[in-house]
Amino acid sequence: MVSQGMVSLTKSLCTMTPRVRLKNPNMLQKLKTGSCNFRFRNLRVLCTTKLSQWEPSPFIRASAEEAADIVLDKTANVFESIISESAEEEKVDSAQQRTNSQAQVLKWPIWLLGPSVLLTSGMAPTLWLPLSSVFLGSNVVSLLSLIGLDCIFNLGAMLFLLMADSCARPKDPSQSCNSKPPFSYKFWNMFSLITGFLVPTLLLFGSQSGLLASLQPQLPFLSSAVILFPYFILLAVQTLTEILTWHWQSPVWLVTPVVYEAYRILQLMRGLTLSAEVNAPAWVVHMLRGLVSWWVLILGMQLMRVAWFAGFASRTTTGQQPQSVASK
Repeated sequence: MVSQGMVSLTKSLCTMTPRVRLKNPNMLQKLKTGSCNFRFRNLRVLCTTKLSQWEPSPFIRASAEEAADIVLDKTANVFESIISESAEEEKVDSAQQRTNSQAQVLKWPIWLLGPSVLLTSGMAPTLWLPLSSVFLGSNVVSLLSLIGLDCIFNLGAMLFLLMADSCARPKDPSQSCNSKPPFSYKFWNMFSLITGFLVPTLLLFGSQSGLLASLQPQLPFLSSAVILFPYFILLAVQTLTEILTWHWQSPVWLVTPVVYEAYRILQLMRGLTLSAEVNAPAWVVHMLRGLVSWWVLILGMQLMRVAWFAGFASRTTTGQQPQSVASK
């Protein structure tokens, strides 16, 4: 009984501390029996390898100076990473500013080159080239010469619109530029183009078929082609160009009709001069004068739309500035 009590006492001491030291040597001799010694050895192994469930886990105590050093090292690493990230962002921003400034410098000559191309290709041949060198009579050669002059203008107009598009794009290439014209603008442009095509076509058809008795005498086919066929080609080119600018959402959609309609007025004035050369009847001359008046009216409305759009853009920018200030 005594040995069993001592064994239980030893178990309780072993669960509290990793090692047990007995002060009484006589008690140690009593415990060195066969069974007790076996249990005691098992007990010592258990004590050295397993802790009780109420004993807290061992932890390492560090001094205040070591803890401060660890915190300072981590803080320094955090600040170093923040500084490196800010330096990288500054490098990226400076590189973008350099590329934007270089692109802007390259755009400066376009402001003079674009109008020069438009003047050279469109206005110079019409104004300074003698008409007698182009028109040699109501024949196919004169028709092809007039179409060639208009093709030169079409090439110059396309180059001008491409240059204007590059100048109107934002400085940062990563920014998108989506410029959509309103539906009313598209409708009015299509209406003016269709009207400018249908009116002379119906008048010519009525004269050739005899439906309109007042449109007599008839104008020969080759003479009418010399006067009006370049006009129809320019209408088709303008329609295609405007549809493409609307589809690509180019910012030059507001300038495109102005370019073509200004040249169309010169083209119709040239037609009035050619009508005297081909001995066109009076109704053809009145039709050409009506077309000139129609396109002058349309050009004036287009210029008013440009002024309206400039005012609308200024109102939009002034309305966005207070919102941005309030958000800040």
